[in-house]
Amino acid sequence: MLLVGLGNPGSDYETTRHNIGFMVIDELNRRFHSTDVSKTAFLGNCYKSKNHFLLKPLTFMNLSGDSVIKVKNFYKQEDVVVIHDDLDLPYGSLRFKLGGGHGGHNGLKSIDANIGKEYVRVRMGIGKPEHKGEVTSYVLSDFSNEQKEYLYTFIQDTADAVEFLLENSMQDTSAKFAKKVPQQKA
Repeated sequence: MLLVGLGNPGSDYETTRHNIGFMVIDELNRRFHSTDVSKTAFLGNCYKSKNHFLLKPLTFMNLSGDSVIKVKNFYKQEDVVVIHDDLDLPYGSLRFKLGGGHGGHNGLKSIDANIGKEYVRVRMGIGKPEHKGEVTSYVLSDFSNEQKEYLYTFIQDTADAVEFLLENSMQDTSAKFAKKVPQQKA
């Protein structure tokens, strides 16, 4: 299985909302003691743990699919799981979905264009800004102080869910780990 965490490369983006997928991959790498198998051609940091591969595309969000297709094809991985931020879910929500639309998420749009839509999405709610025109600055900014208090737990819970997903169905994973929280102001 190929596990992909979405984010943007570089220290300027390291702690932003858009990089929550990278944060989960970092936690999974820590847990799995993964081996770095990155190649320049992968356009990302790629790690191996047993029969699974973990990927952090370094193409910037809009071109994430370019990295995903290269690793997927090189290692002949049929099953792909993408861990990403989701503006449409309140902060702290965790949902699982197979296929579907990209909902305006440029990383998903790029992946859809490269490998199709039939992959599992681990949707991590980051909430949304008050005004639609603030979406870009919102996803590229750090979590609020209130959100930071729960961030470590949120990442741990998501990593637990992804670990469970490696051995169980998406439906069972969703039944055990999906979280709904009420919408709050950012």
